[in-house]
Amino acid sequence: YIVPAGNRAIIFDRWFGIKENVVSKEGFHLCIPFWQWPVFYDVRITPRKVETETGTKDLQTIKIGLRVLYRPQEEKLPLINKKLGTDYAQRILPSIGQETLKSVVARYDAGELITKRVKVSQDIRESLTLRAKDFHIILDDVSITDLSFGYEYSNAVEQKQVAQQEAERAKFVVQKAEQERLAAVIRAEGEAEAARLITSATNQFGSSFIELRRIEAAKEIAQKLSPNTKITYLPGGGSNSGSGSGSGGGGGGSGGTSLLIQIPNSNR
Repeated sequence: YIVPAGNRAIIFDRWFGIKENVVSKEGFHLCIPFWQWPVFYDVRITPRKVETETGTKDLQTIKIGLRVLYRPQEEKLPLINKKLGTDYAQRILPSIGQETLKSVVARYDAGELITKRVKVSQDIRESLTLRAKDFHIILDDVSITDLSFGYEYSNAVEQKQVAQQEAERAKFVVQKAEQERLAAVIRAEGEAEAARLITSATNQFGSSFIELRRIEAAKEIAQKLSPNTKITYLPGGGSNSGSGSGSGGGGGGSGGTSLLIQIPNSNR
């Protein structure tokens, strides 16, 4: 008989039964026809999924799933065949997997299953590896693939997140109002200081300071309006004022827009 790659074979003898010390590796082997025949086992790493629904330490119902990579212990294949058969994985892994999951998950609260997921996965792996070793099964990897909570718990977590976001938003609104209040106080203090300085300058220099500010304001307005061809700027004066009025009247008659800005003469 030929043992394929990734397989091992044990021999069943009609007289002695399973030969306990014979595990044939890959390749060509001899047996007695009609008296002995091989039983093949796949010894490659095989994935299997284990799922269960259980309760946490704080009595929350969760659904958890594992992905297990397993293979049989080669030198124990005759014993596995005697006690469990070729479908040993289907017989053993679901039962010990659910048992291990329930025992480990019961040690943690629902929140800890998320915050301490690495620790939970490590505890499950250690416990499940020890249990599988009793049945001569080697576990190369155990990892949590699915973790879901009940509707009530998920809804409570969502409401908690919403409440936290609303609290943060309210905190931001309060901080914004406080900053606006401080800005208003600073602005009022600046305006009060400006008014005090203007009053002081007026008392010291009379109306000359106010006339200077009026001239500066008029100059700034004239500079902003001068690029517009529809706006006429005329300084104040006797004859100039009359000419300006006529020009303004003509502009009104023709439908144009005229703007007369009169700046008092500083020598008045």
